[in-house]
Amino acid sequence: MTSTDKRPPAPSSEKIGARGLWKFFGAAETQVRRLSAAPTATLLASHHWTAAVANAELSIRSGETFVIMGLSGSGKSTLLRCLCGLMEPSLGQVAFDGEDLTTASAARLVEIRRRHIGMVFQHYALLPHRSVLENIAFPLEVQGMATAERLARARMLAELVGLQPRLQALPEELSGGQQQRVGIARSLANDPDLWLLDEPFSALDPLIRRELQDELIRLKGIARRTVIFITHDFDEAARIADRIAIMRDGAIVQIGAPADLILRPADDYVANFTEYADRGRVLTLGAVTTKSEVSAPSDLILPAALSLADAAKAARGFSGSISVRDDEAGLIGTIDAGRILDLLLGTWPHRNDGLNGTADASRG
Repeated sequence: MTSTDKRPPAPSSEKIGARGLWKFFGAAETQVRRLSAAPTATLLASHHWTAAVANAELSIRSGETFVIMGLSGSGKSTLLRCLCGLMEPSLGQVAFDGEDLTTASAARLVEIRRRHIGMVFQHYALLPHRSVLENIAFPLEVQGMATAERLARARMLAELVGLQPRLQALPEELSGGQQQRVGIARSLANDPDLWLLDEPFSALDPLIRRELQDELIRLKGIARRTVIFITHDFDEAARIADRIAIMRDGAIVQIGAPADLILRPADDYVANFTEYADRGRVLTLGAVTTKSEVSAPSDLILPAALSLADAAKAARGFSGSISVRDDEAGLIGTIDAGRILDLLLGTWPHRNDGLNGTADASRG
């Protein structure tokens, strides 16, 4: 299953990573497994093989919130399932805390998922005959935890997600948002190191969806878990992500911070994903300021961490250059007041515009 090429060791801060990861289905799966190296584009075309995941390379840092995006059928969910061992890759390696999951036994994979990984999916899969409390406690029951101990933890988690008043309710008595909160609490029952969420909020209305985004951010702040989150919504991704990977036809096209993808898209496909993003909230002055020596501050000095929307309000009625200050680095450069409006409206050029933001836009 693993390819024979030599790969550099993973960074010590890496929680989970993929090296040369491929996934095929059907007849192609059997034939690809016989290969001694990754298939070439010529080989794929000659056999009419289509990869669900094509040569994925990624390294997700411990404590990072990493979002995977792409159109339907781009390979997002398949990649996620390969990363957690629910699906066996055709070629390549997956490492979790330095352990190669592609060579682990089935029993070891089950143990890792039970002890270290929490999962939330779009379909909540709650047990209909069990109460909220019993649903949350179910993973601990599977682990064999004593009744009193697992129910105590389930109560704590129910309180954490605001379900304390509904402990004895059955799933059918809950709203969609409440059911999803049960799913979130249940996924945290084993106190996972890695938290996987596959489009968990896509079926919810916008107000509940934003409320649960807030909940996700709050829960991440309580315990700094590594999170992999799948969504179609760039604004949702930008709100919660440290970095975002965008996929197309099984391949990772670009990885970067939300601002990088807006300001430096790798191609038109990525640019289309970010075209209608809420730039005023995603972009900060620090991300769009051209770094330069500042001999003397201008009449208006604004912090680098300020969002463009707030910067536009602060600069209302001001013309000319604005000095931008970083808390640690001091004055880092200047930006023209008119340019802030251009960026908010999306009229500033997408690519090669000389911006010196936090570049981390590797291509898959």
